[in-house]
Amino acid sequence: MHQQGKLAPRERVAALLDPGAPWVEIGLLLAYDRYDGQAPGAGVITGVGVVAGHEAVVVANDATVKAGAWWPETIPKMLRAQEIAMRQRIPIVYLVDSAGVNLPYQGGVFPGQYGAARLFYYNVIMRRYLHVPQIAAVLGSCVAGGAYLPALSDVIFMVEGTSFMGLGGPNLVAGATGQWVDGETLGGARTHTGVSGVAHYRASSDAECLAQIRDYLARLPRTGGLEHHLAAPAPPSRPPADLYELLPHDHRMSYDMHRVLGCLLDGGELAEFQPDLARELICGHGRIEGRPVAVIANQRGIIKGRLGERPRFGGIVYTESAEKAAYFIESASRERLPLLFVQDVSGFMVGEEAEHSGIIRAGARFVEAMAAAVVPKLVLTVNH
Repeated sequence: MHQQGKLAPRERVAALLDPGAPWVEIGLLLAYDRYDGQAPGAGVITGVGVVAGHEAVVVANDATVKAGAWWPETIPKMLRAQEIAMRQRIPIVYLVDSAGVNLPYQGGVFPGQYGAARLFYYNVIMRRYLHVPQIAAVLGSCVAGGAYLPALSDVIFMVEGTSFMGLGGPNLVAGATGQWVDGETLGGARTHTGVSGVAHYRASSDAECLAQIRDYLARLPRTGGLEHHLAAPAPPSRPPADLYELLPHDHRMSYDMHRVLGCLLDGGELAEFQPDLARELICGHGRIEGRPVAVIANQRGIIKGRLGERPRFGGIVYTESAEKAAYFIESASRERLPLLFVQDVSGFMVGEEAEHSGIIRAGARFVEAMAAAVVPKLVLTVNH
């Protein structure tokens, strides 16, 4: 795995956990006496530990065991981990690196009330009803139905050059459609963070990805959402008086919203959410006086579109940006993080292309997310 630029499964778990903190592994000996010893631990590591000061459940595929494929015993082991997270109301982190179902044994993986489909049922229960944070990192392969596990989580991290997520890999696509496309273009980190919007954060290595997850968890409130992790207050990276220079006198003129946020956030630091998607709308996590906030801000100006797309006008809400905002608001509400809107918006996009893209549906989802959010909402109108 090191030759592929990856960390080994237990190295990943160790890098994720707080050094010296307790780690209780669950199901270590499962399947040790099955399949002639080919499935130690059923190809998955599960346990309860401490990540960035938070008690959390960890589920990590062991790609050294049949490429992390799912055996019949893998499913109840993962279900048990999910049930612990649900009972304890603590976050669960999935470190995904799996070739999918071990096909010769698929008859023992899918059928029954407690088959593989129940993993996705538990995903939805945690997401919609229990509000248990679910963080997924695709650190290798994530194919076929297994791709729904991270897709039903709250956020997805991917690693450039080593991550792949898709319902079918390049060989399957070539056989089914006659189209040949390389894995990075089909379902790599840049594709899913900048084109499809399926994933949310991109890292350059396993180590960086795990550090990003630790930073993400550090921003979450303690169990029950009654107490946030407070950092020492820090001054913004620019003095607030700079706002008079940064904001134009003519509201039709463009300016850099990132510089404006530098006058508001501690250290001017923003961990941006989906930075390559719908760039006319900035979403991300920061702190104000040490307190974590989820930030949504409009970026004015002409925004360069993706290849083959027309530029977009900043300060206008498009279908893609409405969906991005709705998803981010829902995640912030589940994580009990207050929402800060730094607003400079003219309204929703209109016209044939906007209507055909489903702007009404996307706008309705935006409104629904706002109405359903259970966290404080603060609005700073910087222009109009």
